[in-house]
Amino acid sequence: MGEIIAEELEVTTAFTIPIFGGIPVTETVVVMWIVMAVMIVGAFLVTRNFTVTNCSKRQLAVEAGYTWLNNFFEGIVGEHGKRYVPYLITVIIFIAISNVFGVFGVKPPTKDVSLTAVLAICSIVLVQYASIRARGVKGWIKSFAAPTPVVTPINILELGIKPLSLCMRLFGNVLGAFVIMKLIECVVPVFLPAFVSLYLDIFDGCIQAYVFTFLTALYIQEAVE
Repeated sequence: MGEIIAEELEVTTAFTIPIFGGIPVTETVVVMWIVMAVMIVGAFLVTRNFTVTNCSKRQLAVEAGYTWLNNFFEGIVGEHGKRYVPYLITVIIFIAISNVFGVFGVKPPTKDVSLTAVLAICSIVLVQYASIRARGVKGWIKSFAAPTPVVTPINILELGIKPLSLCMRLFGNVLGAFVIMKLIECVVPVFLPAFVSLYLDIFDGCIQAYVFTFLTALYIQEAVE
């Protein structure tokens, strides 16, 4: 069982670009490109022929979904952080689609710790940018000594702890779901794994996307308040 899980978790090279001595492109990168293509093409298809009057049901559904997400994140980050809402919406859709890809028998790119690390670093860099924009460089530096200078070392450590927690939380939950699926396939190889896969890949995958972006939104709210 351990060998099967280790084999599935191994990041394989899909192909190599024959320049600079060969640049390996992993399966994670290929699936991530597919996810981005799905998002771009999907955005084009669902938003084409939008009108101001006589809106179609498709347009109303898309606008309702976007409005719900926009209001949800604006309610977290507040008035001063609403400029970062489009990033949060993009990330939650990207992670959700990436996790759902497991239904089609493809390894979710979020099962690769390198991708979850990149997502976490991007989010924390955005948080620090939001803090500097809201407080200025001096205010940002002074914030490390709040509420008392005694906690300055802890606040500095948080620069590394926050992205690490975001990265490992997302990676760990996706990995845990994968391990559970493999255990179920070994014990009950027929019927049950299909139903459990729908739960873990769709429901739990969307929950992990929500948790990641929700925590990022909280960090942004703390930075701009």
